[in-house]
Amino acid sequence: MIEQIDPAAAWQFMLEHPEHVLIDVRDPIEFTMIGHPPGAHNVPLKFAPGWLVNPDFLEGVRQIVPDLATPVLLLCRSGQRSQEAAEQLSAAGYSKLYNIREGFEGPLDDSRHRSSRGGWRYRGLPWEQS
Repeated sequence: MIEQIDPAAAWQFMLEHPEHVLIDVRDPIEFTMIGHPPGAHNVPLKFAPGWLVNPDFLEGVRQIVPDLATPVLLLCRSGQRSQEAAEQLSAAGYSKLYNIREGFEGPLDDSRHRSSRGGWRYRGLPWEQS
C-alpha cells in the first residue's frame, strides 16, 4: 500500500520514526542545486535532460533499504515521479511506502513558477543544498 502524505506530516513522521528512510528520486542536479531535506538519499528514477529511466533504480534502493518492511518516504519535485517510484517499490515487495505529495518544490502557480503554492520548501521544513 502507498500512503499519500503531505510534507509537514512527512517531517513529523520522520521525527517519530527514526527507522525510516527518505529517498529523493530527482535527478542529481535537482537534488544538489535546488536542495533536499537533511538525510535524504538520492536515487534517481529518471535522468535529465531527456528523462531517461534509471535502469538501476530498484537496485539502488535495495542497497540503501534491504529490509522490505522499512518505512520508505519518497520525494521528487512535485509528487509525480515519487508516486511512480512508490509503485515500482510496491511491486518489488516494499510494504511501508509514503509518497510525499507536493514534493520538494510543489505545483506550478499561475505564472508557471514552483515553490509558491506548496512543497517541502514552501512549507518551511528543513532543507539543505550540497
